[in-house]
Amino acid sequence: MTDIRRTLLWVVFTMSLVLIWDAWQKHTGQGSMFGGPQGKPAASAGGAQPNAASAPGVPAPVAAAVPAAAGAAPALPGVPTVAPPTSERVTITTDVVKATFDSQGGNLVQLELLDYRDAVDAKRNVVLLDQSASRLYVAQTGLVAAQPGVSLPNHFTQMSVVAGERTLAPGAKELTLRFESPAIDGRKLAKTYTFKRGQYPITVKHEVTNEGTTPVTPQLYLQLARDGNPPEGESSFYFTFTGPAVYTDLKKFQKVDFKDIAKGAAGHEKAADNGWVAMVQHYFASAWLVNAPGPREFRTAKVSDNHYTVAMVLPLGELAPGATQTHEAVLFAGPQEENKLAALAPGLELVKDYGWLTVLSKPLFWLLDKLHGVLGNWGWAIVGLVVLLKIAFYWLNASAYRSMAKMKAVAPKVTELRERYKDKPQQMQQEMMRIYREEKVNPLGGCLPIFVQMPFFIALYWVLLSSVEMRGAPWIGWIQDLSAIDPWFILPVLMTASSLFQVWLNPTPPDPMQAKMMWFMPLAFSVMFFFFPAGLVLYWITNNILSIAQQWIINTRMGVPPQFNLPKFK
Repeated sequence: MTDIRRTLLWVVFTMSLVLIWDAWQKHTGQGSMFGGPQGKPAASAGGAQPNAASAPGVPAPVAAAVPAAAGAAPALPGVPTVAPPTSERVTITTDVVKATFDSQGGNLVQLELLDYRDAVDAKRNVVLLDQSASRLYVAQTGLVAAQPGVSLPNHFTQMSVVAGERTLAPGAKELTLRFESPAIDGRKLAKTYTFKRGQYPITVKHEVTNEGTTPVTPQLYLQLARDGNPPEGESSFYFTFTGPAVYTDLKKFQKVDFKDIAKGAAGHEKAADNGWVAMVQHYFASAWLVNAPGPREFRTAKVSDNHYTVAMVLPLGELAPGATQTHEAVLFAGPQEENKLAALAPGLELVKDYGWLTVLSKPLFWLLDKLHGVLGNWGWAIVGLVVLLKIAFYWLNASAYRSMAKMKAVAPKVTELRERYKDKPQQMQQEMMRIYREEKVNPLGGCLPIFVQMPFFIALYWVLLSSVEMRGAPWIGWIQDLSAIDPWFILPVLMTASSLFQVWLNPTPPDPMQAKMMWFMPLAFSVMFFFFPAGLVLYWITNNILSIAQQWIINTRMGVPPQFNLPKFK
């Protein structure tokens, strides 16, 4: 019983290392240790591969556009595959974004966020969407017909650009860009993008006109296509999700792994009368939003090697000859600012990935945000939040530290017993239990409080890791970005020192091997903190300092004040 508490802590520490290593394995594409090798997805033999059979009368999932350099575009139902004509690029600039569109399909093929700096090169802005030789991440829309044999404008159709302003003028509140398609079998599609000052959501209006002689039943698809690569500059020491997501009121937020799409095993909701689709990555996201209730389908597909799509397909009803149908959607592409996302669509704030502790992380971020509103600095808000958590768990921590102080007080007796009965383990255990009863010591008394608090501190860890508000946010002096590594490694060194100081305050295990492990644990654990964002390290340092102060006071009151002597290992 003497060493059960330390053994449990050692197990927790070891499992933490295993889970972090496993996350690194998955992050680098080598697959989870618990799920077999991930491997590189094989190239598609041709066209889109649906993850489930389509319902009768519904066209196959919409294929993603492949850059011209990668080969001919895959065929869509009813649309012949032809060599794409030379397209025109159009760039729109507002106060927060620089957006580039391709007249082929009127697709958004590049989006630069003017208020955010690139993780690799701080002289460049973040480029969220991009279509180039090395990257594929674009937003596409188009039409498919419910009835077979009918061709409609889609995201391969060459469209004309309507003349207009390309830069948001000073004092102007919005800027529009309009594309118009030629008639295909008498049917036309016009797209109008509306940008608003200071906002990332883009209103996208689709106008479908039937100039033919027969009715048509069009379906509008809103699609995001990208490669399966993680964002450039991501750390290998922690894992954040990159990939599609689907949301419905019934199933809520569902992340979809690229590897599941490749295997045709994506288990997301397929149809609903509400919801949206998104592409998620660390700090940023894109999403197609239609808040008005109405039937829609959700589709994911692997188009070719490392090219994936997620789409929302909406029926527009029958369109008679001479009639025009208008539909509005919202394309969001920008930072995962939780409060603003929640106002755009139900559940959209969930693209900010808190993992399985969302139920705790959301209120912690709410409190962190309120503290930032008062203190005006995210670094001091982190410090303030840890202080509040330590106050909330004060009595629980006090119970743990009192138990540790008692253990430290009886440590000399336990050591003497181990020496006296080292050849009689059963009698040694009996004598130790007698001492614990007489001294009213519970060897496990320090464990329960630690396990109770662990979910809260793990949840806070994910809040700090996931919050784009930390990106580029300064604290003091040399810390100019709480989401980046401490450039001088001062915080990790302080964190290591405080962790070692905590070990020194705790009872020394009688077993020399366990004593060595107790000193080795914080050293091994601290190595990872040299590669963690400064905000996370600041959170751990604050927690350590407050824990040391509380434990020091309790030890002194219990009659076991700290003694300045280093451990001696045999």
